[in-house]
Amino acid sequence: MIGSLSRPNWDYNPNIPQNEQIAVANNSYGTVFGQSAYSRGHIVPNGSRNGNSQMQQQTFYLTNQSPQIQTGFNDGVWSNVENSLRGLLSANDTIYVVTGVAFQKKGGNESIEYMSSGSQSVPIPNYFYKLALKVKWSGGKVSDAQAIGFWFENKKYNGNDFSAYCTSVDQIEQWTGFDFFVNLPAALQSAVETNSSYSKFETF
Repeated sequence: MIGSLSRPNWDYNPNIPQNEQIAVANNSYGTVFGQSAYSRGHIVPNGSRNGNSQMQQQTFYLTNQSPQIQTGFNDGVWSNVENSLRGLLSANDTIYVVTGVAFQKKGGNESIEYMSSGSQSVPIPNYFYKLALKVKWSGGKVSDAQAIGFWFENKKYNGNDFSAYCTSVDQIEQWTGFDFFVNLPAALQSAVETNSSYSKFETF
């Protein structure tokens, strides 16, 4: 639900014990953990839910954020991906989006850094990713579909062009070990998850 409501304050998710959530409701990672490079990076973006106050507030639960490099990533190329996907909604009823973080690629041995404050120790994701899916319907069933993936290291980027970071859903499944869009018909899922062209996805 897209709109133009003002941003609410961050808050604890009322469905999860507060002591199990990162203590950055009233302060940034810089204030609490001394790591000012990181923002409270939304998983579900505010811009995709700011037409409904209850849905928007849920995007500001601490369970919907992860430490993300702010300058040159969250405020740049990552934001551009989110804005571009929302921009496609004028020609599409629904776009299904999955967003996640990864600390290591499946089978990888990347080091994981932590930030600590008091009794809390927070792991910093090495990667952020998004997957997007469009579908066409016929007779109440999915008749066609197209998908695209985006994979980023959690670092500063020069510029906002995300084209070099497009990849296939198949590739992200290999890196994460997850199986996405499993409710698509099997043959269609297999076909659309090989696409790595944003223009092909955009014009579908």
